[in-house]
Amino acid sequence: MFFGSIPAVITPFKNNEVDYDSYFKIIENLINNHSNGLVPCGTTGESPTLSHDEHKKIIEETIKISDKRVPVIAGTGSNNTLEAIEFTNHAEKAGADAALVVTPYYNKPTQLGLYNHYKEIAKNTKLPIIIYNIPGRSIVDMSIETMVSLSKLENIVGVKDATNDLFRPLLTNKIMNSDFCYLSGEDGTALAYLAQGGHGCISVTANIAPKLCSEMHKAWRDGKVQEAQIINLSLAKLHYSLFLESSPGPVKYAASLLGLCLPETRLPLSEISENTKEQVKICLREIKLL
Repeated sequence: MFFGSIPAVITPFKNNEVDYDSYFKIIENLINNHSNGLVPCGTTGESPTLSHDEHKKIIEETIKISDKRVPVIAGTGSNNTLEAIEFTNHAEKAGADAALVVTPYYNKPTQLGLYNHYKEIAKNTKLPIIIYNIPGRSIVDMSIETMVSLSKLENIVGVKDATNDLFRPLLTNKIMNSDFCYLSGEDGTALAYLAQGGHGCISVTANIAPKLCSEMHKAWRDGKVQEAQIINLSLAKLHYSLFLESSPGPVKYAASLLGLCLPETRLPLSEISENTKEQVKICLREIKLL
């Protein structure tokens, strides 16, 4: 259903307000460089510090700007089940193609709690739902057994897997619904994830190098393994540099160097260090983006 290079879109700010002029430029750049979808209002889009009104407007703007040229997978997760339902219902009414729902952070639910959380959201929408499993940020890890159970629900259609566990798609592939979609959430292992049965990557790096990221995925789909490996190697240092500090600090700085937006983040995220800035610059020059 969903495949290839799907940027987790950054949210540009100017004087602590959402900069919609820059957002338009970012979305057009991503689509024009052959991204296979868009994810607004994820962690990379600083969803934890967006107001509800901002969150909803960003999703609406993404759908409007993209104009059905690529699928929009709206970030609608929350550690409050009722809030997640509200965001998901809004995304459905706004015309999103799917919802990306993160595992509830801070609450630390059991596996039964995780199952019931997603089941409740799923029964209140017709949108396809992609589970976002990211233990490093949410503190909870959805087990394979729980994911298998959820995959039996009609509109639970895939996972964004940010566990960095490349064994998982192999373990689940034969016991899940054959249409279940596997999307990596880790740029550095995205190609390896494809080799393990994945279909694509919801990517941070694709904000900065959308053409290279989409070309790597296309090369893989076309059976051009060596070409995909060459592109992957060229992107490796950039992947690393964009996570030298908490994302999206480095990726927004990189975007500022490309003239896409200001490097501004919202507190509690702060300006990245001079050393990180220099490393990001070096990587952009190496792949001739600067």
